[in-house]
Amino acid sequence: MKLSLHRRAGAVALTGALALALAACGSDDPTGSGDTTPGSDESVSTLSGELNGAGASSQEKAMDAWRAGFQSGNPDVTVNYDPVGSGGGRTQFLDGAVQFAGTDSALDEEELATAQQTCSADAIDIPVYVSPIAVVFNLEGVTELNLSATTIAGIFEGTITSWDAPEIAAENPDATLPAVAITPVHRSDESGTTKNFTDWLGKASGGAWAHEADGNWPIEGGESAQGTSGVIQTVQGGNGTITYADESAAGSLGKASIKVGEEWVAPSAEAVAVALDASPRAEGRTEHDIVIDIDRETTESGAYPLFLVSYAVACLQYEDAATADLVKGFLGYVVSEDGQAAAAEAAGSAPLSEALAADAQAAVEAIAAA
Repeated sequence: MKLSLHRRAGAVALTGALALALAACGSDDPTGSGDTTPGSDESVSTLSGELNGAGASSQEKAMDAWRAGFQSGNPDVTVNYDPVGSGGGRTQFLDGAVQFAGTDSALDEEELATAQQTCSADAIDIPVYVSPIAVVFNLEGVTELNLSATTIAGIFEGTITSWDAPEIAAENPDATLPAVAITPVHRSDESGTTKNFTDWLGKASGGAWAHEADGNWPIEGGESAQGTSGVIQTVQGGNGTITYADESAAGSLGKASIKVGEEWVAPSAEAVAVALDASPRAEGRTEHDIVIDIDRETTESGAYPLFLVSYAVACLQYEDAATADLVKGFLGYVVSEDGQAAAAEAAGSAPLSEALAADAQAAVEAIAAA
C-alpha cells in the first residue's frame, strides 16, 4: 500500500486512543480464529503497533465494543478511529492517511479506480455493521408515531410543516397531535446515513421524494448538524424536531414505525435481519468486494428496509507484512461471531448472517503483504 502512516491528532483526541487487542498475532493466525483467543490466559500476543482508521460515525459504539473485546490480550496494539463521517473516512483512506475506513456507502467506481493507486491493488468493502436507521423525533407528549415514507418525504421536503397535519393524523388516529411546527434536522457533512436515508425515500415514497440518493443533503437551507451525535443533540434541544440517525444513538427520543406493505414496523435488529435476507448482493464487484444491494421496496412481513450496511474498507495488499497483519487481526475479530455479538450488545446492530460472515472472513483472509 502506498502510504505512510500519518498520525492524526484529531483521531486520537476524539476516540481516546482506542487500544484494540488483536488476537492470534503472527503469520499463522492473524484473525484470531485459532487457540490464541483474545483475553485468554494462554493467549500471547506478538503483534504490536498502531493502526489508524476513520469514517462512519454510525460505527462509533460498535468500535468501542470491538476495542473492549481486544484490549486485555494485546496491550501492544493501538487502533485509532476518527468518526469523521463516511465521506471523510473514504477520502482519508484514498489519500493514504489511514489504513482502513468505515463507511455506510461502499466505494463507487471512481473511488475503486483511485484505490488502485493507493493500494497498488484492489480495495475491498467488507460488511461489518448492519443497523436500522431510525426516524427520530422530539415532540412533547408523543413517544410513538406511525410515519409512511410518503409522509416522511413531505416532512423533510418541507411540504408538511405541522405535527397536526392531516397526513400525520391519518396515520395516527389514536394520537393527540399538537399544533407544533416541525423542524427537520439533516446531516451537514457527507454521510452514508444520508445516502441510505435518501435512497429509501426515493424508492419507498411513491414519487413523493424527487431527489437522487446522495451522501450530501440535497435540499438547500434548513436545520443541520455534523455527525450522528450532532443531529441527535439538535433534536434533543428542541420541541417538534425530527431527524434520521443510526438507531443506536436514539436514546430516549421517539422513534417512528414505517409502513412496509400493510404493516407498521418499528426499527429493530430483528426486522433489519429480515430485510437484509431479502436483499441481493450488488453485481459487478470483484471476488472479495462484498456490497449489498438493499431492497428498499420489500413487502416481506416484519422487514424494516430503512437500514444501513456499514463497511470496512481495506486494501487487498499492503506494502509490509506488519500492516497487513494488523488490518487482518482487527477486521478478523470485527466480523467474527464474538465481534458481531459485542457490537449487537453495545449498539443494537444485526449480526451478519452465517453466509455473509463466512464471505467476510474469506475477504479478510485474502488481505496480504505485497
